[in-house]
Amino acid sequence: MKKIASVDEFILKHANWQPVLLILRRILQKTDLQETIKWGAPVYTLSGKNVVGIGAFKSYAGLWFFNGALLNDEQGKLINAQEGKTKAMRQWRFADVKELEQDLVESYILEAIELQKAGKIVAESPSVDKVEIPRELQAALDQSEQLSVKFSNFTPYKQKEFAEHIGSAKREATRMTRLEKCIFLIEKGVGLNDQYRNS
Repeated sequence: MKKIASVDEFILKHANWQPVLLILRRILQKTDLQETIKWGAPVYTLSGKNVVGIGAFKSYAGLWFFNGALLNDEQGKLINAQEGKTKAMRQWRFADVKELEQDLVESYILEAIELQKAGKIVAESPSVDKVEIPRELQAALDQSEQLSVKFSNFTPYKQKEFAEHIGSAKREATRMTRLEKCIFLIEKGVGLNDQYRNS
């Protein structure tokens, strides 16, 4: 599978969602956020911190707010796609370009930027029973339902191996390299250390 290298490429790949994606991108480009590609999708950052992402799937396209749980969301637009798993991230889905209220979308994005500038994030709560998923892996799972399903099919022990492998890296570049390797294995249904177990 060819790796997405640019936002233009991402939009071309999801031709059926081009009207939505182009509007979202135009709104985001008017802000202070930096445009980049992470996990094969557009991500908009501030001082290297993920703030908003764009996603496109079969039945919808939308925005991912990395600390969306902190947004006021008085209009009730945001959902938690993985209740019980995702604490911070929230999605805003659009099934049609007509659902996209540009002024409202812009207000949510600007609020997310202000929260990031203020250093406000959703605190991670330690869990004894659950695997602690590093932020990078959680973001990848939140942006791909297929990847999330495949990851959930692994035993907690194997999930922990992936999580610790990514989370133990000190440098972000190393974490991202490890994340890419892990995503490749997860998509194939192969555990991180399966090759050693089978030999």
